[in-house]
Amino acid sequence: MQIYNTLTGQKEPFEPLEPGRVRMYNCGPTVYDYFHVGNLRTFLFFDVVRGWLEYRGYRVRYVQNFTDIDDKLIRRAAERGITVKELADEQIRAYFEDADALGIVRADVHPRVSEKIGAIIALIRRLIDQGYAYVAGGDVFFDVERFRHYGKLSGQKTEQLLAGARVEAAENKRNPLDFALWKAQKPGEPAWDSPWGPGRPGWHIECSAMAMDELGQTIDIHSGGSDLVFPHHENEIAQSEAATGKPFARYWMHVALVQVGGQRMGKSMGNFWRVRDLRARYHPEAIRLFILSAHYRNPLEFSLEALDQAERARQRLANFIAHLEHLLQVTAPAEAGGIPDDLGARGAGATGAAEDGGAAGSAGTARAAGATAATAGVDWPARLARARAEFEAAMDDDFNTADALAALFTLARDGHKVLGPDSPRPWIQATLDLVRELGGPLRLFRTVAREEPAGDAQALLDLLVEVRQYARSVRDYELADRIRHRLAELGYWLEDTPAGTRVRRGEPAALRGRGA
Repeated sequence: MQIYNTLTGQKEPFEPLEPGRVRMYNCGPTVYDYFHVGNLRTFLFFDVVRGWLEYRGYRVRYVQNFTDIDDKLIRRAAERGITVKELADEQIRAYFEDADALGIVRADVHPRVSEKIGAIIALIRRLIDQGYAYVAGGDVFFDVERFRHYGKLSGQKTEQLLAGARVEAAENKRNPLDFALWKAQKPGEPAWDSPWGPGRPGWHIECSAMAMDELGQTIDIHSGGSDLVFPHHENEIAQSEAATGKPFARYWMHVALVQVGGQRMGKSMGNFWRVRDLRARYHPEAIRLFILSAHYRNPLEFSLEALDQAERARQRLANFIAHLEHLLQVTAPAEAGGIPDDLGARGAGATGAAEDGGAAGSAGTARAAGATAATAGVDWPARLARARAEFEAAMDDDFNTADALAALFTLARDGHKVLGPDSPRPWIQATLDLVRELGGPLRLFRTVAREEPAGDAQALLDLLVEVRQYARSVRDYELADRIRHRLAELGYWLEDTPAGTRVRRGEPAALRGRGA
């Protein structure tokens, strides 16, 4: 497995500090407002990274923080006439509502800054004692000049960083690049007691303290958006490594920005789409497909047209799964040998290395079961093994979700051509199992199950399908099309197959307002 490391500027073989275990930290949201698609890309992608590491057999401890005390929260709470804690609690609940709806698995730990004040103060004390930080009034600043490796993540010297740098202004700094570890309380602001007087943590120190408190002094992967490289992650490295004398993170991963018309999506730009607004228009897996359609280190251009395309792509995969499920209903069970439990075993081990032997063995089982198939000349088990290999190779190559999805779509295209009512049942079952398995680390194919109408509604639906079939048999295509179109408007889609007409349930919410 290869990972692009921002710290070295190149792909490197992934070797965690402890074999078989991964310690991973992601910079989470500042919870003053609902999160938008630009934020979503980071949170969703690193959930996929976690999923793939687990697929490869690693035990992952994943930490994603909430920044629940910050200038933005203080201002927004004052505007609304509520406390900072009330605002943070509300927005954390909202974050989980949106993230859960999109299939983002919750981290093992979601620490809040307000819950880690003790660890933050202890880390600041250590930096002061070691001469890396200084007290100025009630503030505490990190002395950038004392850390000689400052700038190693962004690859720039301090004078380059200073030119146009996004740094906080303060009259009592020794150096403009020095950054606040502790901020003295201002009137009306929430504060905690400290050796330097009442105040609150600076932005950067919180992540170092939370990551080390939950994961140890050296972690395997530290992740976030590319906009955090400087100053946030640069400052995290400086304060963490100054305090411990050890590397803070072995791999630094950063997701490129989401853009709108070539400009960064952001609240300050006024060009953002909240995730909860998109949820009302699109299927959650369409949103996931859109986010994963480009390599994470490439900018992602947002548009509703791109999401429409992602919805159509989702429907293609959902249709393929429904096609396989339908075939399993109309094909006879295998007489001997049964259905393979896992055609092409993933080969995940503690080291994350692929083992292709499992694929060959299971493929052989399916091949034997299908020896008398009508699909003569087609080695479908070998095609499944190739699909797995292509998918895994893409994901192992710096989590290339775009190529991994391409492998799934190509398999679906080929499967529609090859698999039919006369295909060996083990082939069909193995294909369905493989698609669901590979979709697992991408958090896909969790909501494609058909919703069947019940009782009288089912009887009426069956009657309409029967009437349409009769209309087609007497060449009354106008009536047949009218029935089909009216059912589609109600969310029931008819697909004519060699085995008969198949009915599947659509998702009207994904179609509203888009002329579908």
